Amino acid sequence: MQKTKTAIFAGGCFWGMEELFRARPGVIETEVGYTGGENERPTYENHPGHAEAIRIEYDPSMTSYRELLDFFFQMHDPTTKNRQGNDVGTSYRSSIFYATDEEKNEAQEFIDLVNASHRWPNPVVTTLEPLKEFYPAESSHQDYLQKNPHGYTCHRIRFGSYL
Repeated sequence: MQKTKTAIFAGGCFWGMEELFRARPGVIETEVGYTGGENERPTYENHPGHAEAIRIEYDPSMTSYRELLDFFFQMHDPTTKNRQGNDVGTSYRSSIFYATDEEKNEAQEFIDLVNASHRWPNPVVTTLEPLKEFYPAESSHQDYLQKNPHGYTCHRIRFGSYL
């Protein structure tokens, strides 16, 4: 049996990212949470420095990290610092949390590809941050748009593939 892998991205409110990623071929499971911040056991009300992020478990025989990066850059604006739609603050930054040097290098190459595409009028501000710990969000935030189909999201497919 093929071993699964994990990717962790932040690109604004985690609800919208989860809803789009969950439907991707090869994505086994999604979970929203917090990472990259100052406190242990963050909550929605107390997560200083943490980004709202999504943990994606995927089957590498069906999709690659590069393909997940491609989709990530299609669904949000990577050129707005600490903002997506109406959501403003470091919680809503665009960031890739890498677990290995290979992921870091692949993410940097993809940022360079997005910048070279000139699809955005401004350069990418997506940060690359080493993954320290991912803290799952409260159950009320998991599968939020499945539970609240008319809930807020600022995520949508903005461009086709960069590949």
